[in-house]
Amino acid sequence: MRELLHRYAHARAGDKGDRLSLGVFVYEEAHYSWLVEQLSEANVAALFAHRDVHHVTRYLLPHLKGINLVLDDALQGGVNGALNLDGHGKTLSALLLSMEVTPPEAAL
Repeated sequence: MRELLHRYAHARAGDKGDRLSLGVFVYEEAHYSWLVEQLSEANVAALFAHRDVHHVTRYLLPHLKGINLVLDDALQGGVNGALNLDGHGKTLSALLLSMEVTPPEAAL
């Protein structure tokens, strides 16, 4: 059984140049360790592979029950260098929240 991440977490995006920062936070504190399992650097890199992301760094934020993901080369050149409609990458948090995940056991 698979579900979409947005059912269990919310996210915000920020950018600097060609680097995207995604903050993801669970709605329920009990789901934090589950979030850490689901959002590995490899899983996130696979989700963003179509954007030619070269590196994903994950920073755990246990006191905030969240994760900060930094994706290098995710914005196709950044605001001034990209021809895409979202050079800032603000809507890419929605892409992350559309990721299919295995629901936490408590939700089953």
